[in-house]
Amino acid sequence: MRLSAVLSMLAGFIGAAAYAHSQGYFVTFMTGNTERAIIGNFAGDHTLALGAASIIVCFLGGVFVASVCRRYWWTNHPHGATMLTTGALLVAAVVDDILDERGIGLLPILFVAMGMGAINTSFVKNGEVSIPVSYVTGTLVKFAQGVERHVLGKGSVFDWLGYALQYISFALGALIGGLVSLVVDGTYMLNAAFFGSLLVAAYTWRADIRWVKRNLRRAAEEG
Repeated sequence: MRLSAVLSMLAGFIGAAAYAHSQGYFVTFMTGNTERAIIGNFAGDHTLALGAASIIVCFLGGVFVASVCRRYWWTNHPHGATMLTTGALLVAAVVDDILDERGIGLLPILFVAMGMGAINTSFVKNGEVSIPVSYVTGTLVKFAQGVERHVLGKGSVFDWLGYALQYISFALGALIGGLVSLVVDGTYMLNAAFFGSLLVAAYTWRADIRWVKRNLRRAAEEG
């Protein structure tokens, strides 16, 4: 629960960083990008439609690459996906610095979208993502269902507490990103997102090491 909250906060921060200093691109909201990719053509804004479609493709690419890495190089360790996100943000910051555009252009945003796809594979159970850290709509639906079970005596506070914490963390991350965007501009915003992701990656790595040691100790005791 604590780790998912930290990653959700990071996702909210990155989303705010990308949105605040670009042409309003979403890197966490694929529903909105899908609508933009379609409706943009009817509205005559083909550039916006193409950009939204490209973001979706790169988001999917991030999920695919992270899933392959998880299958062959790490298992059930969130810090692997977070390191991919950190690497994608670093590339985005470097590309944005090279292009030297006013604000954050589409090309750096595509790398940010790949990073967001990767971070959503942080928690996997039975080969499927169990906690999509930037899927706010689904989080709210599960939160409301958990509250319903709790109120009717069919469940407990734990049926909704985790989802509430995840949603609040995402919103807090977006709030922090918005506040930072008031004093930091362009490439520096991507740099801030990169260093924030690096700190979270270090935190998840430390949490993973403690988790591995705890499981090894438990296995030794049971064996």
